[in-house]
Amino acid sequence: MDAFSIHDFNGERVNTASYSLPWLLHWLGVERSPVSHAERLVSAFGGFVAIAAVLWLAPDVDAGAQMLIVASMGASAVLLFGVPHGALSQPWPVFGGHLVSAIVGVASQRWLGDPLLAAAAAVAWPSA
Repeated sequence: MDAFSIHDFNGERVNTASYSLPWLLHWLGVERSPVSHAERLVSAFGGFVAIAAVLWLAPDVDAGAQMLIVASMGASAVLLFGVPHGALSQPWPVFGGHLVSAIVGVASQRWLGDPLLAAAAAVAWPSA
């Protein structure tokens, strides 16, 4: 048995061509899509403009809260501009999701008071 070759449980040599990069990418769930470089640049520019606009519209928000806004809006920007034809990238899931999340978060904070308990309840309540 060669120390540098791959063998199965029976000791037989395995064809390493089956362990090639396309097989590995497919196994990891990475899809190769024919997206042009121009479309990728437009997506990146759209995401940049969207996040910059959100931060520009909220200049009085402190830096810690801005990072939370960027995290939430950044996830939506990736969906909107990175996968524009996906089911979760349509207007209702994006705006409805943010609207429901905002209502649940504010209501949890008002009713429960304690920020840790309110945050946990705000995440758990829509999931139930």
